Amino acid sequence: MQTEAKNDEKKLTEKVILIRRVSKKTTGGNYVTFSALVVVGDKKSQVGIGLGRGLEVPQAIQKAIAYARKHMITVPMKGKTLPHEILYKYKAALILLKPAPEGTGLKVGSVVRIILDLAGVNDASGKIIGSRNQIANTYAVMKALGKLKSH
Repeated sequence: MQTEAKNDEKKLTEKVILIRRVSKKTTGGNYVTFSALVVVGDKKSQVGIGLGRGLEVPQAIQKAIAYARKHMITVPMKGKTLPHEILYKYKAALILLKPAPEGTGLKVGSVVRIILDLAGVNDASGKIIGSRNQIANTYAVMKALGKLKSH
């Protein structure tokens, strides 16, 4: 599910990464909620992630989009790639991101490809080590991008 919206003259692209159904046992039966993980970016170095919870899927997605728009970060870039290599550990996830020559494309997997694409990075390579949890990997990539320094 990918939508585009205009907000204050900025064209933002939203991409839903993950929707989880969470069930809690109560005395009256089951209490079911949904959580959604969304990435928002303008493909010009601005990107943000949001995790929203709600009783229905559209409500959770809207909350996640609102959070992601409020907490966007600017990714420093050198041309259309990353400025330098970074190795970052967040909880169980270990993220390695490297710049790549022009024309290489995004040689990364899972959520990293979506985040870098919405941030406007066209050429990069990387690896996720240690975790298959998409939420942990998403936060690890955002923290790693936040640690990048522009030269």
